[in-house]
Amino acid sequence: MPKTEKDKDPYAIAGAILDRLAIKSPPAPVEKIAKALGAQVRFAPFDNELSGMVYVKDGLPIIGVNALHHPNRQRFTIAHELGHLELHRDMITTAVHVDKDFPALMRDSNSATGMEKIEIQANQFAAALLMPRTMIQQALAGNQFDIDDDGPLEELARKFKVSKQALEYRIRNLR
Repeated sequence: MPKTEKDKDPYAIAGAILDRLAIKSPPAPVEKIAKALGAQVRFAPFDNELSGMVYVKDGLPIIGVNALHHPNRQRFTIAHELGHLELHRDMITTAVHVDKDFPALMRDSNSATGMEKIEIQANQFAAALLMPRTMIQQALAGNQFDIDDDGPLEELARKFKVSKQALEYRIRNLR
């Protein structure tokens, strides 16, 4: 029986892509991953609240990324839009999917219902693609962190090319 959109596991699908492409260390090369998945990435200056978009034109998935955003945010946007391609492609082929300033890895009271579910899944996919559980566990193994010292977390965030906030959220919600 085919899986429905809600049955797809964003973490497993992201992990399978990393395995298939033999990506074993950070940072995940999101533009190369997009290309391997048949998507084209285009950068353009958008309004600040627009992070990115994805659409399929003549069978070619195109990911638009806000060229004005920080490179780490651009990487998350690409990974997020890849999540939509992998998890929600049937929804994207009929319309342009625009992500307005999505709160990276955040949940609110509306996140559990309706279209918000697809944003949660795309964020989970992006987190798993950029900060895979096994790579995070390896990076944390044997290291002790001082709660008052942000240095080690900032260094780890630089290694994964993500924001410190995204890394902290991922560590707290590791799966």
